[in-house]
Amino acid sequence: MKLLIKSIALLSLFSLASCGEGEAQEQNANHQKAEATHEQHAEKTIAKNVNVAEFKKLIESGKGVLIDVRTPGEFNSGNIEGAKNINIAGDFTNQIQKLDKNVPVYVYCRSGGRSGRAMQQMKGMGFKEIYNLSGGMGAWSRQ
Repeated sequence: MKLLIKSIALLSLFSLASCGEGEAQEQNANHQKAEATHEQHAEKTIAKNVNVAEFKKLIESGKGVLIDVRTPGEFNSGNIEGAKNINIAGDFTNQIQKLDKNVPVYVYCRSGGRSGRAMQQMKGMGFKEIYNLSGGMGAWSRQ
């Protein structure tokens, strides 16, 4: 009888261990699948800082939307022709969500810092192509 009880106890432990092992393997497989999906998404996204010459060439292609992320006051003091003002310190997320994520987006600010943050935020939102003007309007004005 003692042998029977020990055998049942061992079988129970073995089956519990097997269940836990299967769950761990399933969790690991799900984690790897999520990482692969994230890597595929990252490979399809372009989020790039570009110089004035490249930025100008990109916006002259006529494809995409040009966004100035400065304040309305800064925007009104001078901007790149054709730019839409979407203040990063304002209702930025809601305004950006209205845009087509498959269309290239060209962003700039005064010096490139705010537009760099905007580019990263848009990348996280699933935009496929985002280009940031390195040096911002300061660099644009000097050219």
